[in-house]
Amino acid sequence: MIEIANLSRSYTTGDVTTAVLRGIDLRIDPGEVSVILGPSGSGKTTLMNIIGGVDRADGGRAVVDGLDLSGLSDDGLTDYRRARVGFVFQFYNLVPNLTVGENVELVAEISPSPLDIDEVLGAVGVLDKKDRFPRALSGGEQQRVALARAIVKNPKILLCDEPTGALDYETARSILALIQRLNQGYGTTTVMVTHNTAIAAMATSVFKLRDGVIEEASTGRAPAPAEGIRW
Repeated sequence: MIEIANLSRSYTTGDVTTAVLRGIDLRIDPGEVSVILGPSGSGKTTLMNIIGGVDRADGGRAVVDGLDLSGLSDDGLTDYRRARVGFVFQFYNLVPNLTVGENVELVAEISPSPLDIDEVLGAVGVLDKKDRFPRALSGGEQQRVALARAIVKNPKILLCDEPTGALDYETARSILALIQRLNQGYGTTTVMVTHNTAIAAMATSVFKLRDGVIEEASTGRAPAPAEGIRW
């Protein structure tokens, strides 16, 4: 599903060029739950943004679902993000003046093959909150809505950037369990970016980044139930 080969990315500020990714190689198979681990500044979010078609690499190849992202135009990347990628962020990014149902419906309308809105809201446990506004929800409920919004697109890939970073411990574990159930229920290839090493236990493959390189890769793992994760 995801094949990365010799991927590089640098940023230039003034006269200073900083290498963020330096020759990344990885492979993620369809239906996997993968975790990209690393401290702040390791390059993990940049890697996720390239996989998601939000950023472009300077060199190397990123092939996702058979598409070579480096060969796509800006319009092509927009179509790729719209049709194939679901995003979940640390801070939810819900539209505050839209209800739960409207937040999810907004994304469903731009997808070529969306899932049923009520089905997805039920799957994440917030169908009864469909007519509420985000401000009336807890942080955990908002993140459930964010997951519903990502999944309703029926994406090939779900990208989660620190999805539990803004949540308390028990709520964070419940969200991880939900991500695992959604993966099992819909078969969506799931990639989580995090600094929390404990989350690696629920993954079938783990890639540890530091200073823009993969220090360690572990694949073919037997994932543990997310409910049992402790940190």
